[in-house]
Amino acid sequence: MFDFRKSSLILAVLAAASLTSVSLASAQSAYGGRNAQMLLVSPEGDILDYVPEAGEVMISRDRMGRTVLIDRMGNLVATEIPAESYYPPRQRGGNRGLPGVYDPYSEPAPAPRGWDDDVTTASIPDVDPRDSLPLDGLPQDMPYGGPDLPAPADTAPARTVTPEIPVKSNLSRLEITALQAFLDREGISPGVIDGKMGQNVNKAIVAWEQMTGETLDPNNADDILERLRLSGGLAIKSYTITAGDAAGPFVASIPDDYAHKAQLPALSYTSTAEMLAERFHMDEGYLRELNPGVDFSIPGTTIKVVEPGPYKKGNVARIVANKGLKQVFAYGEDGGLIAAYPASIGSADTPSPSGTVTIERIALNPGYTYNPKINFQQGNNTQVLQIPPGPNGPVGTVWLALSKPTYGIHGTPEPSKIGRTQSHGCIRLTNWDATELAKMVKSGVTVEFVE
Repeated sequence: MFDFRKSSLILAVLAAASLTSVSLASAQSAYGGRNAQMLLVSPEGDILDYVPEAGEVMISRDRMGRTVLIDRMGNLVATEIPAESYYPPRQRGGNRGLPGVYDPYSEPAPAPRGWDDDVTTASIPDVDPRDSLPLDGLPQDMPYGGPDLPAPADTAPARTVTPEIPVKSNLSRLEITALQAFLDREGISPGVIDGKMGQNVNKAIVAWEQMTGETLDPNNADDILERLRLSGGLAIKSYTITAGDAAGPFVASIPDDYAHKAQLPALSYTSTAEMLAERFHMDEGYLRELNPGVDFSIPGTTIKVVEPGPYKKGNVARIVANKGLKQVFAYGEDGGLIAAYPASIGSADTPSPSGTVTIERIALNPGYTYNPKINFQQGNNTQVLQIPPGPNGPVGTVWLALSKPTYGIHGTPEPSKIGRTQSHGCIRLTNWDATELAKMVKSGVTVEFVE
């Protein structure tokens, strides 16, 4: 049996569990008795809202060297991360970005800019943190750090954790939606809008404060709603599904195998609901929750959707991809922050570039060339494959090629995973964030990768 006495970390968990009056934040700090600057984060990217009891979990290490908790079935329960990665330090100052006026859904789709829209990249699929666990299960008596890995020394730098960003918000689901919609309208993306607090929202709040020099209290519903009103009105609006919406084109499903993807005419949306969720920057599940029992395929049906507002507009002169924060920052010529986006940036096995590169070309609605000689090996595919374009394609709807060959900034077919999983080297954004960024950059803009 696993000996919990071998780990001061687990003892701290048990101590925290016995204190029923302790808040979640305090429980997390107690769990990290080894290092009070650590937090437990679920595979979905949320801070764990309970403290595991003795016998429920085992401690191991993933291939990135992080402490992970797994249940007896081998499922990932939580990953231990530095608190400053979840609550990035606040920065003050900077200038407001330009107000956005471009709305791609009220104008015809922009034509490609004349660049080659075919993409070859060595870094496409997401990596779920659970994929880092041993495939053959874990022994029941595994000591802390695994059978061959000693407990790591505490080398995390001493940094001040921002106390104003709460572990849990006291806002209702719709009030959190209002907060997400406000941030989205400001050009500070919270990722998919789903009515839930999480690390992407927390990071967006900090970035907004950096951009504006103001303070945003995520628990002050009245202030948020007033800011939302001034930015364009209520977060939720009515929308009537058109015949064009219902017509598609759609595909029945998106196969996992790249050889099967290559046989499709396009990697289009699979349903009207998926298309509308992406159009309104929403999690598809949340769209369905707001519209229970609705058949999205019927023209004339009125539904509730989020109003994200027009896209940000400006001239981006410099991009910073922060690997630790999993966030991309776009700065104007005056050095002020214009926009910020949650991102999936590289992994330990296939890291993204280091230092500074430049944007070489921009492709909208790009196809994708799979070449196993320079790409990862996908399934049993050993031949070059031409994969058609579409929002469900490997690089989504946008490709910003970097000066380092095969690397780029691009969209994704799975927006809900942005900032929660890792990529194989490239920078992944939601399709709408990638589109917004593409409209504000040009060839020669620098992209700096920082840790």
